[in-house]
Amino acid sequence: LAAGAQIRDVLFPAAGDEKAAATRLEKPSLALPALMTIQVAQARLWMSWGIEPAAMIGHSMGEYTAAYLAGVFSLDDALALVELRGRLFETLPEGAMLSVSMPADELTVLMSPELSIAAVNGPALCVAAGPVRAIDALQHQLEAREIDAVRVRISVAAHSAMLEPILQPFHDFLRGIAMQPPSLPFVSNLSGTWAGAEVADPAYWVRHLRQ
Repeated sequence: LAAGAQIRDVLFPAAGDEKAAATRLEKPSLALPALMTIQVAQARLWMSWGIEPAAMIGHSMGEYTAAYLAGVFSLDDALALVELRGRLFETLPEGAMLSVSMPADELTVLMSPELSIAAVNGPALCVAAGPVRAIDALQHQLEAREIDAVRVRISVAAHSAMLEPILQPFHDFLRGIAMQPPSLPFVSNLSGTWAGAEVADPAYWVRHLRQ
């Protein structure tokens, strides 16, 4: 209930509190449950109008919403999981992410060993993640080559090697959650194909967090 009240406060702040609410919403342990709350509410609204999904896809955190709607885990467990994800993010050193307009294999050649390819969003669009200093250096290098590179507004190097310290506690929490194979089709961020029984295994979500 306390977390729910906090989410309401930052999504619907009192007049004059908008700036403070926006700052609070940058905190991952609040931002991620708030994001999932909006996604679920939107999906349920469409369903109440008779618009049922034939298939779903969610990017990174959005796959938790797709998995919940597909019956992989309960809403309470899904919200607890994304809150934990955000809280674990907050224990890590500050990181950064950079969206780059070039193929992942070409970007990898330019990256220092500290950096990871966090996401491949298209044949010529990917995201690098890692320590702030290393991302700054990569961004300057790309700007010198006149390659489009835009910082992602997040202070965590998601899907990078910087997440290694939180993988075990994340796995330990997942082991206590009841999970089922999906009853609705959705696309796996890991494989790029339809998710199957593997999403009912804690190991899948650990890999999803890291990769």
